[in-house]
Amino acid sequence: MDPIIAATHADPYPYYAQLRAEGGLVFHQGLKLWVASSARAVAAVLAHPDCHVRPTHEPVPQAIAQGMAGKVFGQLMRMNEGERQRCPRTAIEPGLALIDVNEVNALVGARLITPGPDGLYAAMFRGPVCVVAALLGFSPAQGRAISELTADFVACLSPLSDQAQRDAAHVAAEQLKGYVIELLDDPSNRSALLAGIRQRFAATSTDSETLIANLIGLFSQTYEATAGLIGNALLALIRNPQLDSAHVDDLIAEVQRFDPSVQNTRRFVAAPCEIDGVSLNTGDVILVLLASANRDPQLNDDPDAFLLDRPNRRSFTFGAGRHQCPGQVLALSIARATLVEILAMQPALDRLTWHYRPSLNGRIPLFTDLP
Repeated sequence: MDPIIAATHADPYPYYAQLRAEGGLVFHQGLKLWVASSARAVAAVLAHPDCHVRPTHEPVPQAIAQGMAGKVFGQLMRMNEGERQRCPRTAIEPGLALIDVNEVNALVGARLITPGPDGLYAAMFRGPVCVVAALLGFSPAQGRAISELTADFVACLSPLSDQAQRDAAHVAAEQLKGYVIELLDDPSNRSALLAGIRQRFAATSTDSETLIANLIGLFSQTYEATAGLIGNALLALIRNPQLDSAHVDDLIAEVQRFDPSVQNTRRFVAAPCEIDGVSLNTGDVILVLLASANRDPQLNDDPDAFLLDRPNRRSFTFGAGRHQCPGQVLALSIARATLVEILAMQPALDRLTWHYRPSLNGRIPLFTDLP
């Protein structure tokens, strides 16, 4: 076991507890990076101005830097610091916070969700992207196409991707860009979300490429993280049949703390600094174990218990500080509405088996029927 393999282990949480006991921020000799495992260390790293989301010498992963996927990646607010992060975030975040939950419920409810593993896969991965596309003003048919293209695009964001996946991602990024350009040029678009984003963006920037990239980023951010949230909620019900599935809001809220779809993230030290009593040097890499911090008893009482009515629930799943996910409320709303629709079909959860999708940081179950 190591802190990266842990993300897709059947039960990584005892291992995370062991890491916290060894120190909140320690150097892992095997991986040659620092590991932040305690709530205090994770909070400190995420808040520190010298801990950046990309290494200064490689703002875009070398494997995709020469294609369209790399061009989109390089402009994403979540992959930048300073003004290149603040400007698009200022334009996009307010609109995401104002989305009507009833509209999300209606959009999810309008999708046909079918029982069985294929239906669950579509509901988990395709559905959330279709909802975001509809909120921006795309038609249902366009939303379906965009969800397929997003699947191809996000594949290149993983270091596990191969050359064929990277080639497909460049093509997908080109096509996603085309869809967004057409949307921005459509005089009949009535999306309040898009109108607000455009108005706020125009007040601070004239760079249309950054706007286009970050609208694509809304799809890529939605794709895997929301799928994992929905899937891990289903796992919670499979593992705990006694849970009251009527309280879906509380279920989703506790799942994102207890067994999050994003287990870790990384930070790259841009200047010598001290964090949690540890001296760090320029170029050091920190693996930030969000899932471990969620289970730290200094953050949540009785952290290894799954409690629907948990008081003062605290979580790092959506990050913290300047790079905290701006779409948290939307992601939780989509996951909640999707879980309601899935449960309404009364699926035979006891007939499902699963494995975790290969990943270095995601915990996303893929379901199959028992033989």
